Amino acid sequence: MFTVPEWLFEFHGHKCPYSVMGYRMGVIALRELGREKCFDHDLFVFSEMGVGHPQGCMQDGIQASTSATFGKGQMHKLYFGKVAATFYDPAKGAVRILFRNEFMDKLGTHEFFKFRKQGVEPSQVPAAVAQGVIDMVRNATDKELFKIERLPDFKFKPVPSSFNKAKCDVCGEYVFERYLRVKDGKHVCLQCSGHRDDEQTIYLPI
Repeated sequence: MFTVPEWLFEFHGHKCPYSVMGYRMGVIALRELGREKCFDHDLFVFSEMGVGHPQGCMQDGIQASTSATFGKGQMHKLYFGKVAATFYDPAKGAVRILFRNEFMDKLGTHEFFKFRKQGVEPSQVPAAVAQGVIDMVRNATDKELFKIERLPDFKFKPVPSSFNKAKCDVCGEYVFERYLRVKDGKHVCLQCSGHRDDEQTIYLPI
């Protein structure tokens, strides 16, 4: 049986199968890449998940097991609406891990999801039911849960880190240099510019 630390649920806020699954994805990725957790900025995760589906909980599990976090800029959301993630180490390559359709279908029949589809929040699902669906994930093999694929041609160039900033000429608030725009001869933030251009804060692999 796969073991996850109890603090995972404290960090995530409730007990559910997808945070456990994400934790396992991260552990597998580190093993496949032959490396440890990301203590600095040397591992990038590209989550294919979006919003509005419960599998998004996997992202907290991934962050917990890899330390590649949104806050450090190592986790990026691609909003594909799929249950997969690519893990990239510039020195060791990339691996994509996909939650298998077959196990997703099997998991979806558990009583836990009957409660969820009725609008019951995860923390309000009976403890025995929640533990039961978590144990389904913990007892499954890696092969049952995931399709693991190395991506030899995957490349990503991270945005260079910069401490350079300036005050917006309109609102006076600091804004980091790369987000400054020029409007009517003034250097302004995105909000004061009146629009947002095509440049996104999420950077896809190139």
